[in-house]
This record gives sequence, C-alpha cells and structure tokens, in this order.
Amino acid sequence: MWERSVRATHHFLADSDVVALRPLVAEELASDAVDWWVLESAAEALIGFLGFASDRIEALFIDPRYHRQGAGTFLVAHAQSLAGAALAVDVNEQNEAALRFYTGLGFSVTGRSPTDAGGRAFPILHMKRAAPV
Repeated sequence: MWERSVRATHHFLADSDVVALRPLVAEELASDAVDWWVLESAAEALIGFLGFASDRIEALFIDPRYHRQGAGTFLVAHAQSLAGAALAVDVNEQNEAALRFYTGLGFSVTGRSPTDAGGRAFPILHMKRAAPV
C-alpha cells in the first residue's frame, strides 16, 4: 500500500528511489519509535496508515483508490487528538498534492531543509498547525 501511494503522489521520485526506500520503510514500520495507526474499510480493506510520535505526523499514506474521500483528513484529526496541542508534519517540497492537503487543513510552513532525513536531495518543508481551541 505504501508503494502504491508513493507512486501515485511522489512523481519526483525515480523508480530507483522507490526501490531504495523499500527497506528503509520496512525498518521504520518495524520500529517502536513511531506509533502506527491503520485505517480499514468496513470490509477490512486497508485504506491507509498514520505514523505518529509525540506531536508529529511521521507518515501518512492513503491507498490511491481512497484519495479525496476523507481518509487522510480523518487520520490527521486522529493525530491531532493524540497530540493534544500543536501538530507538526514534514512534507516533500515537490509533493504539491501533500502541500495543498496540509495547507487546506490549516498547516503552515515553518521551515525548510534542503535534504530529507536521509540526506537525499529532496527538500523538506516543515509544517505546523496550532491546536484547535
């Protein structure tokens, strides 16, 4: 599901980038550093998943078949309830759909890094949204 989502949204990644990321994603999914939340349909089909730690969305991926149906918004609302305060997320600068999604949910850019956490040349936008009142 992660790979289908990435291929549908991360058009700036080459096939070799996606292949190189697979083991890193598997390692992250197995880590205890992030709490993982899975969203399923009533028929138990995987819709998407959220990685959350402290006050930060670490990962949010939705199966492309469920894009623009509220699943991402639902998972962000869940993350906000877990955070209890301001909520942060990092977004690939080249992922324009994600940037529009988070901006539409009230996040604003608070900083930029020229590379991703792995030092790869994919600029990251740091975004934050205040806690709802």
